[in-house]
Amino acid sequence: MNTNNKPWLSHYPAGVAPEISLGSYPSLLELIEESCTKYADLPAFTNMGYSITFSELRQLYDSFAAFLQKELGLKKGDRIAIQMPNLIQYPVVLFGALKAGLVVVNTNPLYTQREMAHQFKDSGVKAIVILENFADKLEAILKETQIEHVIMTEIGDALPGFKRLLTNLVVRYVKKMVPSNSVKCIRYRDALERGRHNTFQRVPLQRSDLAFLQYTGGTTGVSKGAMLSHENILGNLLQISEWLKPKLETGCENLISALPLYHIFCLTVNCLGLLKIGVNNILITNPRDIPAFLKILRTSKPTVMTAVSTLLGGMLNHKDFDTVDWSTLKVTVAGGMALKQSVAEEWKRRTKTPVIEGYGLTETSPVVCCNPLDGRDRIGTIGLPIPSTEVKVIDENGLDLPHGKEGELCVKGPQVMVGYWEQPEETAKIMTPDGWLKTGDIAVMSPDGFFKIVDRKKDMILVSGFNVYPNEVEDVIMKHPKVLEAAAIAMPDEHSGEAVQLFIVPKDPSLTAEEVKAYCRQNLTAYKCPKAIEFRKELPKTNVGKILRRMLREPQTSNDSAGQR
Repeated sequence: MNTNNKPWLSHYPAGVAPEISLGSYPSLLELIEESCTKYADLPAFTNMGYSITFSELRQLYDSFAAFLQKELGLKKGDRIAIQMPNLIQYPVVLFGALKAGLVVVNTNPLYTQREMAHQFKDSGVKAIVILENFADKLEAILKETQIEHVIMTEIGDALPGFKRLLTNLVVRYVKKMVPSNSVKCIRYRDALERGRHNTFQRVPLQRSDLAFLQYTGGTTGVSKGAMLSHENILGNLLQISEWLKPKLETGCENLISALPLYHIFCLTVNCLGLLKIGVNNILITNPRDIPAFLKILRTSKPTVMTAVSTLLGGMLNHKDFDTVDWSTLKVTVAGGMALKQSVAEEWKRRTKTPVIEGYGLTETSPVVCCNPLDGRDRIGTIGLPIPSTEVKVIDENGLDLPHGKEGELCVKGPQVMVGYWEQPEETAKIMTPDGWLKTGDIAVMSPDGFFKIVDRKKDMILVSGFNVYPNEVEDVIMKHPKVLEAAAIAMPDEHSGEAVQLFIVPKDPSLTAEEVKAYCRQNLTAYKCPKAIEFRKELPKTNVGKILRRMLREPQTSNDSAGQR
């Protein structure tokens, strides 16, 4: 392989192959079932102090697949939504859906009714598996969708006997976390029981078949479903396991999964990516509860962990951090947002292990680059392209740039999506006919193949690893009867990296910041809601009337403010 065009290859860690082979796996299912057979008696997923083995996992997802096929009559290619936090039910449902040949639509449990309705209608989901805590939101929009079947689960449904009953009672009656609803549904445990008594008919799957519609704002702010095939996900999980191979041991790792499984990072890297080496996925249902999270870490002997920079910072700043025995930890992989140097340095000092930064996109399943795990990682870079991945930097005319020159980062490899669901024009904007994906991120390559992001998609706001697109926030607030104009930009935030700052030209002078915030809370997920609101008499615009967000980022020089916060 030509290392002149790919200088990073000469800097690969020992034992990491430059290419991966997909040949042995016709689909994701074969890899899942191989792992369940090979590691049958080892723990596969652990949550709330309870573990299921790979053998038990297979029995459960086999039953769920049979239920979907025989009881609900769902066919290959039908879409199914999963809306729940990190619980053992998630991989059971996910693997069962994939075995039945369905296309999984991951849905953030914190989505508002508006966001849920858009995603369900756009994807045309026929069935949904949802945690009962969120069913009241589903009830409000169910008639707007094509959903025919609702499977409902409770937080403790995967736990044994008395522990299950007690957990569900506490969640419902003590913590009062389950709003009332009257959604006609099938209970998760009933679905498993009904599936257990059915004979599953094998569904022929190919690598070209769709596995996920993973929704993202893309580069334009319009919510779109990235079509990720079995080949896309297979390719990326094999790339990930090859990259981590020198550091991790087969059947010996406890993987801390604190990021949500519905997010592409944790979905591919944690839930699927390390199945091949038989990891025990320790699922953290609520990582925001730092004391409870650290309590779990004290007893779980973590060996590998994935996280975003803000989560690591929150843990480091908690008084109980040093009560955890970090001696078993081998490596922490950070993604989703830029890793703060101060966090990386403090983490290494306190845990004696490095934080390895990577880079990816929903459209690339997600991992593109990652720092090496052999001690040659460079803080402030996204590392080297992972196996079977081509990366280049281009200028505004699409011409390749040499190292040291800043330009748009482009990616090619088996992990690059098929395209956007039913949006060929949006697909054509970022994918070239010869398979390159234009990321919209501005990067520079060093002479030895390390890449650094120097700017991001122009207007995107990155809140704790989640993309927030100004267009969506602005579209929502512009529906408020007292708002004339609005613009959203990123503002620095010590907790989430960035937060939303909203500028408004009011139509009615009686409009208050509290009214705006209340309206946003009703229509936007919490991380999309503005942290700061400023009223202006006018917004800066181009000569054709387009709002200039870049000028809003600059310090205000004229006295055009009508009040703030």
